[in-house]
Amino acid sequence: MHEPLPPHPRDRTVPLTSLETRISAWIRPKLPAFAYEFLAFGIKQAWACLYAGVMLAMIIGTKFIWNPDWPVARYDFLTVAAVLLQLLLLELKLETPREALVILIYHVVGTIMEIFKTEMGSWAYPEPSALRIGGVPLFTGFMYACVGSYMVRAIRLFDMRFEPYPPFWMTAALALGIYLNFFSHHYIFDFRYFLMAGTLLLFARTRIWFTPGEKTYWMPLPLAALLTAFFLWIAENIGTFTGTWLYPSQKTWHLVGFSKMGSWYLLLFLSFVLVTLVHRPRGRGGVRP
Repeated sequence: MHEPLPPHPRDRTVPLTSLETRISAWIRPKLPAFAYEFLAFGIKQAWACLYAGVMLAMIIGTKFIWNPDWPVARYDFLTVAAVLLQLLLLELKLETPREALVILIYHVVGTIMEIFKTEMGSWAYPEPSALRIGGVPLFTGFMYACVGSYMVRAIRLFDMRFEPYPPFWMTAALALGIYLNFFSHHYIFDFRYFLMAGTLLLFARTRIWFTPGEKTYWMPLPLAALLTAFFLWIAENIGTFTGTWLYPSQKTWHLVGFSKMGSWYLLLFLSFVLVTLVHRPRGRGGVRP
């Protein structure tokens, strides 16, 4: 993260809710400026992770309390709970219908890939369930939806701006190449390193401008993707530790290889481009490329 820069005069921050306004007014006078900005960043990140955090908590909690003899399978409970959670977020207006559309798109895209990957033996879901397609329990699509939910919520909460932003058709072509490579590398050459290079060529100059509190900061978009991929790698290790899904090498549990961070890094660019289908990125002056 770079040193804070003054907000662009044409920037407009996302309106705060009355609760956020009261919390901010109570905390701000009690803290130095840097501490307030750091705390605001952490709180907004946690709030952006609401859907993903609840899902991860349910995965961990059900692992330790679920009885295989119960009439409802653990995976089926996770599927129903994920649907109800999404409806609750919409009802409470914590997510908008447009954001839910992004999550639905990513859910479908992720489920298709899951069906293929499990058929190819890349990983497996060892527990029984009724709500499944082939070897894929339906809750797995919501795990991808968690990433989409985080992105749309973070963009809104931090009033993110992206500048300069490459032409949309180039980003769409890159995303399509990334998605196809997850399938085609089982049959032909794996182009992942070329695709990683493509993300740098296309987005190396793109800065994410974000406002956690009162000041605006920026970060290179590829660095933000790499940091997010690291936290997704941690979440994936939680998933395998709880036995929710397993890789062929995990006869006994061990950390998922760091190479999986590369897969998540690429998936994040796919996710971001899917988000831009309904939320076109804005520049610092509010102009959408």
